[in-house]
Amino acid sequence: MSNAVHPFATTLHIRDHCLCLHAQRAARALSRRFDEAFRPHGITSGQFSLLNSLNRPSPPTVGQVAETLAMDRSTVTANLKPLERSGLVATTVDPEDRRGRRIALTDAGRDLLARTTPVWIAEHAAVEAELGDGGDALRAGLRRLI
Repeated sequence: MSNAVHPFATTLHIRDHCLCLHAQRAARALSRRFDEAFRPHGITSGQFSLLNSLNRPSPPTVGQVAETLAMDRSTVTANLKPLERSGLVATTVDPEDRRGRRIALTDAGRDLLARTTPVWIAEHAAVEAELGDGGDALRAGLRRLI
């Protein structure tokens, strides 16, 4: 292992230009912002996204939710537990594959999603306004990276 130290100018360049760092910082800032907006409803921005991913014509599998949210299955399962304990989601055995599970919103989950969607709409509109014309370009660029 080398003891060489790269110049501080390199560190500054990475800090100022690293797309990964800027995306991580923006994601954390957006999460904090939406967490605060959802706080009166007792959920986080991540829980809102998870509940929203379950709003489908038929209950998805854990794998389908994981794919939608770009998470691994074990993380989805761990994040579902508090929502299940709160009575917002229900997990059942997949009738097509008894080894799998399907997750559905309960009536309470649908009600919470209906009450929090206007919160998301308002907060999202505020973010879009701050971005100006850059929102569409940002989304397109992020989709290309995915």
